Amino acid sequence: MTVAGSIVRAYIDIETTDLDPAAGDLTVVGIYIEQEGQEKLVQLYDGTLTNDNLLAALAGTNKLYSYNGRDFDLPFIAARLGVDLARVFRHCDLMHLCWRKNLYGGQKKVERKLGISRETKGVDGAQAVALWNDYKQNGSKDALTTLLRYNAEDVQNLAHIRHKLGVD
Repeated sequence: MTVAGSIVRAYIDIETTDLDPAAGDLTVVGIYIEQEGQEKLVQLYDGTLTNDNLLAALAGTNKLYSYNGRDFDLPFIAARLGVDLARVFRHCDLMHLCWRKNLYGGQKKVERKLGISRETKGVDGAQAVALWNDYKQNGSKDALTTLLRYNAEDVQNLAHIRHKLGVD
């Protein structure tokens, strides 16, 4: 997929069962890739959530974007999958760029301030844990579908935040 000289941007967001990687599980890694006007969504969970699959999904990436990824997502991934993405890829934490423009708060709050909409309104980190538990304990495909839709919006909206901020 990589074209010589093309810029490949990847946006990453994770879902977990706890804020502490020692106490919780990494449940979903969402990756949204932009390259030469083409877009691709990759979501790793259950048996597909491995360090090899993560690195394969990010192959060719020139720059990795996150929201609070420097302090949460990337360290959690390093602790649970043994991959230090900050060492492998150039990383831009959009949260810190938002702060420079006086846009404070979590990703959803910043999205609202920037006029970025969501279909999964009302779903938050706590509900993401409940959805994962419903999927794992009860086999609820609806819960998994909602969780994946929520994660997909998280990573896709990172691209919208980047564009609204005018960040390269």
